[in-house]
Amino acid sequence: MFQLEKFSLKDQVSKQEWQTRVDLAACYRLVAAHGWGDLIYTHISARVPGTDYYLVNAFGLTFEEVTASNLVKVDLEGNVLDGSPYHINPAGFTIHSAIHAVRHDAQCVIHLHTKATISVATIQGGLKPWSQYAMFSLSSLSYHGYEGLAVNDDEKARLQSDLGQNNHMLLHNHGGLTLGPSVGDAFMRFYDLQRACEIQMELLQSGQPIIEIEQAIVDGIYQQANIVHSGETGGQKAWPAMLRKAYKLDPSFCE
Repeated sequence: MFQLEKFSLKDQVSKQEWQTRVDLAACYRLVAAHGWGDLIYTHISARVPGTDYYLVNAFGLTFEEVTASNLVKVDLEGNVLDGSPYHINPAGFTIHSAIHAVRHDAQCVIHLHTKATISVATIQGGLKPWSQYAMFSLSSLSYHGYEGLAVNDDEKARLQSDLGQNNHMLLHNHGGLTLGPSVGDAFMRFYDLQRACEIQMELLQSGQPIIEIEQAIVDGIYQQANIVHSGETGGQKAWPAMLRKAYKLDPSFCE
């Protein structure tokens, strides 16, 4: 039986690492609260600032059980560091390690198996510009073909090539993925992608004619959405509110 051990690393790691652990644990709890989880599967990873090490969930915990202290620190090969009592799902970390290896601008990578992202990723033509939410993803969206369970190291190079410099990805027959320079940015990008996919599936199920958006507007919205105010990104704007929500849901994530 998997034993959930309670301990605190707050005074054993740097302030930067602890803050990353708190943000990442909050992200897991928020994903669970939105109903985007998949039992003990799927992963959200975050780089420990100033290192080539990463934090990821312990294999066997639900997202509601993730805390700042029970996140597991690993290297790019998935080796567990610092004597953590937990293990990770090596197959699950394959996708994350592939992305972290080449996207040094990304602190956080979110990969989830939501019904909406799987559905849109499996439809010919993928994500359509049918909602404002879709606009936030489309100009930075790529696709990756399904190759079975992500256990083959050879797939890493193809995944890296397909992702390129994009921040959103739909994996055919598999799910969705976002990345960002902070946990908050990656979370908000997944929120937009998820909403876009949910809306698209509801529109398709309605059977009603779709009001198409003019391409000139499609091209302009992404630029509008990325206007930077006082040097802040979308994640920086929204994440403090999301963090407050996580504390209200269950403050045990920061233990």
